[in-house]
Amino acid sequence: MSGIKQLAGQTLWYGVSSIAARFINYLLTPYLTYKFLDWQYGEMSVVYAFIPFMNVIYTYGMETAFFRFANKADKKSVYNSTSISLIISTVILSFVLILLQRPLSLLLQINQHPEYLSMAAAIIGLDALTTIPFAKLRQDGRPIKFAATKVGGILINILCVYFFLSVCPKLAKDPNSWVQVWFNKDWAVGYVLLANLIQNIATFLLLFRQFLGFEWKFDSRLWKEMMIYGLPLIVAGFAGMINETFDRIMLEWWAPVKTVRAAKAEVGIYSACYKLSILITLAVQAFRMGAEPFFFKQSTGDNAPKVYARVMKFFVITLCGMFLLVMLYLDLWKHFIRNEKMWVGLKVVPVLLLANMFLGIYYSLSIWYKLSNKTLSGAWITLIGAIITLGINYFFIPLFSYMACAWATFACYGSMMVISYVWGQKEYKVPYAWKKLIAYIVTSVLLYGLHSLLLQIVPSTVFYYVSATLILGAFILFILKIERKEFERLPLIGKYLRSSVA
Repeated sequence: MSGIKQLAGQTLWYGVSSIAARFINYLLTPYLTYKFLDWQYGEMSVVYAFIPFMNVIYTYGMETAFFRFANKADKKSVYNSTSISLIISTVILSFVLILLQRPLSLLLQINQHPEYLSMAAAIIGLDALTTIPFAKLRQDGRPIKFAATKVGGILINILCVYFFLSVCPKLAKDPNSWVQVWFNKDWAVGYVLLANLIQNIATFLLLFRQFLGFEWKFDSRLWKEMMIYGLPLIVAGFAGMINETFDRIMLEWWAPVKTVRAAKAEVGIYSACYKLSILITLAVQAFRMGAEPFFFKQSTGDNAPKVYARVMKFFVITLCGMFLLVMLYLDLWKHFIRNEKMWVGLKVVPVLLLANMFLGIYYSLSIWYKLSNKTLSGAWITLIGAIITLGINYFFIPLFSYMACAWATFACYGSMMVISYVWGQKEYKVPYAWKKLIAYIVTSVLLYGLHSLLLQIVPSTVFYYVSATLILGAFILFILKIERKEFERLPLIGKYLRSSVA
């Protein structure tokens, strides 16, 4: 249980700060949906759907390879080689991306603003350069430094976005203002990217000492081993981005509307409503940040499979609780989107919540191919998911618009979860309590269905929140009763459960 407590602590520190940084647009969603028109929000979403693809190419699996080899080779040599490799590749890739900005802007239908891609190149490049310094902080168990750096960047980003979108328009009304020289009110998406770039520059400066902590000593033999391990993760990561973000670009291409601006509006509606799966998305990302180094460290222990199974159980329970927290109070959560015209897309939320739950389970299951050095297996699984995503979106977006994207995400992540479990149990058996986990997921969905049915009978706002609270409380009591022995072993809640028995 001490291992799980350690994972919980690391997940809290790494996850909360890392999520807020990586998904900063989530935190800004209420503000941006208020400031932007639906098509502008869609245009921004398309650019931010492109950036993760390039992040995969820029880092080419080096972060995971760093964690793997730091536990089996000389840590200093691993850090030196990965740092040098990423510096050289980042310079080359950024140069190529800037050269190709015009044809890429046509592909993304942002040809009026090709400069967005130059800014994106700088953002991605700085992300890549800070990847290994951040990874080293995680490897060395320095969550406070990690969190402080992430949070510092977050605050800078939020302040810059507010300055560009709220302060500057007011200052620009004065013809003598210094803002008049450069401010352009029609460059709204560009200012969001500029704020992101300023954040990344500040983060790089905060990590500058760690960044310079390497020596120009390149171990080519070690680097080749790391590349063999990490390159399949490019396929997995690239396919993963198809599953995670490419649906926005496909929706812009194939939405059943007549104009490009209307297509961007569809993207904006879908992207905004996707943000309401924020709790599960944050939990999954937080879990990934804390779990990857934890799982590798636990792999040398005799009870590693049992630890993994126990972690999975707590993780699934958490995700089920979050599913109910969002869906039972969706009438409250929808105000996270300030543009009421976008509420028409709320029907995608339960589908996307379940899809992201499957994704989180898949990430936990994926430890089997990382520990057994079979990263190519992970690439195949993710590639299958990408084919499912592309197929469903290609055939059904022209008919059902963003609902097709939601169900494609559900089918993709559900398939990846099942394939990884079946395949992984043959390669690295872990005693997951899968029957119980399925029961918890089904129970949470049925409780949401019960709540929806009750609202059809009694359409009252007061009843809405009373029934939601009672149902959520019933689920928590149900879990505490079934898993009482497990929860009694936890440091905080355990003492209350033990005293209640006494």
